Amino acid sequence: MADRCWSSGDFVVHREVLDENRLDEVAQKGTWSTKPTVGERVRESLRCSVPKLKHMVLTWIPILAWLPGYSFRENAMGDLISGCSVGIMHLPQGMAYAFLASVRPVFGLYTSLYPVLIYFIFGTSRHISIGTFAVISIMVGGVTERLAPDSDFMTNGTNRTVNIDARDSYRVQVACSLTALAGIFQILLGIVRFGFVVTYLSEPLARGYTTAAACHVCVSQLKYLFGVRPARFAGPFAIIYIIAATIITHFCGLPATYRVDVVGEIPSGLKAPRAPDPTLFSQIIGDAFAVAIVGYAITISLGKTFALKHGYKVDSNQELVAVGLCNAIGACFWCYAVTSSLSRSLVQESTGGRTQIAGVVSSVVVLIAVLKIGSLFEDLPKAVLSTIVFVNLKGMFKQFMDVSLLWKTNKVDLLVWLVTFVSTILLNLDMGLAVSIGFSMLTIIFRAQVPRYSILGNVPDTDLYLDMETYRAAREIPGIKIIRSSATINFTNAEMYREFLQEKSGIEFAKMQAEKKKQDAKQRCEQKKNKKEAKKKQNKTMIHLNNTFISLRDLELNGGNECAVTKEKCNQTEVALDLTNTSPSKGQVNWAYQADTNMSDSDSDSRSHTDEAPEVLYQGDETSTFRSDIHSVILDMSTTSSVDTVTVKFMKTIFREFKEVDMDIYLASCQVCVVEQLEKADFFSELVPKSILFVSVHDAVLHVLRKREQTDSMTGTACDTQM
Repeated sequence: MADRCWSSGDFVVHREVLDENRLDEVAQKGTWSTKPTVGERVRESLRCSVPKLKHMVLTWIPILAWLPGYSFRENAMGDLISGCSVGIMHLPQGMAYAFLASVRPVFGLYTSLYPVLIYFIFGTSRHISIGTFAVISIMVGGVTERLAPDSDFMTNGTNRTVNIDARDSYRVQVACSLTALAGIFQILLGIVRFGFVVTYLSEPLARGYTTAAACHVCVSQLKYLFGVRPARFAGPFAIIYIIAATIITHFCGLPATYRVDVVGEIPSGLKAPRAPDPTLFSQIIGDAFAVAIVGYAITISLGKTFALKHGYKVDSNQELVAVGLCNAIGACFWCYAVTSSLSRSLVQESTGGRTQIAGVVSSVVVLIAVLKIGSLFEDLPKAVLSTIVFVNLKGMFKQFMDVSLLWKTNKVDLLVWLVTFVSTILLNLDMGLAVSIGFSMLTIIFRAQVPRYSILGNVPDTDLYLDMETYRAAREIPGIKIIRSSATINFTNAEMYREFLQEKSGIEFAKMQAEKKKQDAKQRCEQKKNKKEAKKKQNKTMIHLNNTFISLRDLELNGGNECAVTKEKCNQTEVALDLTNTSPSKGQVNWAYQADTNMSDSDSDSRSHTDEAPEVLYQGDETSTFRSDIHSVILDMSTTSSVDTVTVKFMKTIFREFKEVDMDIYLASCQVCVVEQLEKADFFSELVPKSILFVSVHDAVLHVLRKREQTDSMTGTACDTQM
């Protein structure tokens, strides 16, 4: 039986320790509860963990969530029609894009089969079509031809020819290893919830990159279109050498014959799975990461576009895992890297596809082609497949229109687009991607380091405070400066923010500090002078005292009656001398020495003025050259999402400088996280109390105006009293 216990407030009392008298007393304060046993706690934990486990399984395997509720009446016909349409598109595109990856066409068909089935299980988008894509294929082709060039497979005969079978076999191994490693990267990034990495690929960067990749694809298809076989180039400026070799080879009539190249043998059936070669990973790790990022970026951008249009949610991290599984598992079934295709996805959505079932139908179409009708495509000219590639790139070439649009809207985004396009064209796809990402990051840093600072004014009869340069209706409040930065204040722009504050407040702090040093030096000189004068007066007093003692001695010798009176004066002189030597730091006032007739009024005035001079200067002396008409500064912190240690130090400096010139400074619209960071950094103190924080700019303005009214009324009362 479970132990009975009493729970009341912050204490628990077991029943066994209570007597009957105490039971009644305690019973009036709470209610009885049962202390759970070990078995009950285990069952409770299981009840809590089962829903979590179910949620986790449904998150990682989305098909278990949507397939049981699939409506055949509403979705089956649309999925069937769109699946057949997309499957028919898979056949020519798969074979055509296989040439871009420098592998045989049948491997393009495999790539259009297995990954689609895997995405059906793990994907969250209902409308995208996974499979071969031109950009990813050309990236894979660059790696396969770099690691398996024709020169490494030349035969040792009089007529040196390329061993095509050995070359193509090794290129497939390279492509599968690259795909497997890219899939591993994607899975790991998805597990650690790193799906946001794609946000660093801005839309101008992505569109500029895909446009440049389309140019690479077109150039790679020229040899099939013109029926020539120029040498393959790799690395920077490779696209220019390709173009030049193709033109020279074609127009100079170098080919000895004009036989048309065809697709060639397409074996029927499916090949047995085989693990990729891990020994190649060290040579392709950089390329694999680039393929992983670009492939995921294309997939998630299309997925979110269709999800927004049709009103459902796409999990970015799950998409990263799903595409990674498509690549990692597909690499074992002779597939190369995949992503979503814009043309096929548009067809799938426009023909009535509503769920991932359409992908399964398209896979069935591809499977039939591989098993039964693949041989019908053996005599298909490669030029026809090149034409298919050109037609499918039409949408990418339309992205050149972005240049005129970005010129009108945002010059920085235009610069990102152009740098991405040019670097990708000249430096190839991998190096071009690295350069474009680096340049995009530099633009982010530049925008954060050089933000726009604004002076805010109040819109009459409202609590709105807007940029006075942009909104003419905004009016500045007399005596108050409201300042806002367009970016988060951090160590890169804190100094610029401080300089802007000083400029707009109308106070030259450098000159003020120089004036302070001069005043301090003057004060020290006057103190030394006063010490010397005090020492001289002390010496005079000692001389006078000695003379008094001498006179007293003479009187005693003469036996006069004035001895008692003279002793009393002597005692008074000794008291005065003791008060003169009393340390002023103890707060004692030297009234006896001040009443001395030897001390002039000018000396007293000089000492009093010297002691109060610094206080008058830094409390806004009206005679100061650097006096400003601004009495309060409000910093709008609404755009600041975090503060670092450097920023905190700069803020402390700003508050100290403004306090020295008797100007009030306040913080408004601070986010909670910013306030917490300021507290952890010991920002608040006696100099900077928490009372300077306000929820909004309007609250801070009202506080300042109310404070000035109280100050003015107190000043007026004091003046009336004096009068």
